Amino acid sequence: MTLISRRTLITAAGLGAAAWLNPVRAQLAGKPLTLIVPAAAGGTTDIAARMLAEPLGKILQTSVVVDNRSGGNGNIAGQMVARGPADGSSLLVQYSGYQCITPLIQPVPGFDPATSLKPIAHLIDAPQLLVVRANFPADTFAEFLKYVKANPGKVNYASSGNGSLQHVTTELLKDLTHTFMTHIPYRGTGPALNDLLAGTVDFTITTPPPLLPHVRAGKLKALMVTGRARLPALPNVPTATQVGVPLVASSWFAVYGPASLPSELQNRLSLAIKQVVESDNFKKRAEDQGAKAVVMNSAELATLGANERKMWERIVKVANIKAD
Repeated sequence: MTLISRRTLITAAGLGAAAWLNPVRAQLAGKPLTLIVPAAAGGTTDIAARMLAEPLGKILQTSVVVDNRSGGNGNIAGQMVARGPADGSSLLVQYSGYQCITPLIQPVPGFDPATSLKPIAHLIDAPQLLVVRANFPADTFAEFLKYVKANPGKVNYASSGNGSLQHVTTELLKDLTHTFMTHIPYRGTGPALNDLLAGTVDFTITTPPPLLPHVRAGKLKALMVTGRARLPALPNVPTATQVGVPLVASSWFAVYGPASLPSELQNRLSLAIKQVVESDNFKKRAEDQGAKAVVMNSAELATLGANERKMWERIVKVANIKAD
């Protein structure tokens, strides 16, 4: 094959790859695409949205804006997208706890993420990390557990809201360790983390991305990770199973649109996001944050959501988890 023919093929392939995006670009017609985030700035959902925004904007040739709409344990943002335009201009960067757990604990009449939202593409997975304030009287999970059992009800924990995975995971930890700790819900991980750093609350269990800078700076102490393996970013922090607690839990973050989003547009948006998630830059940024980039199409994401909701429904019942 000659150099000219190779170049011709490469150019044609590039034009073909761009052509399938033209309907999306035409649908947006120069309008900015807004990524609605159901939590305050600073949490993993927000970080995932901002990791996606710039490269997705380049692919779609439009500006992508991140809009934080915290409150209602994800229901405010979810309903905003569900009732919004079905032209791809308003999408939800969703957190698995709000997608699969909140409806079980705090159902909203007329809105269910499983039916009111249409899955588009998966972004990242992340385990949960238990961290305590810097001056908490424990440096290991064993010391933490001993202190909690000696002070029932006096130790409190922050979560991003009722029904969040942080809430349910900690309630499950309480059930498994036969302990009593007080729940303090916030409107997102960002505000919860601010109070933890200020020493207002004792600990939280959440995904690593917003925690790692503070752990590395000595402002928080990491005692346990709920993944199946230790985090490469924190190799000295043991897993829950390694400290004798049979607890494995992780969060995922994905993109959804309104249920009325046309299937063709759903599929093309899914392919565009897939390009971002498969990129080396996105993968590295996720790993640096203690997370993992995971590609899933719309159908695979729908199956994941349905299966996790069934799993958490069983755990919510067994642990008798209820909204505060």
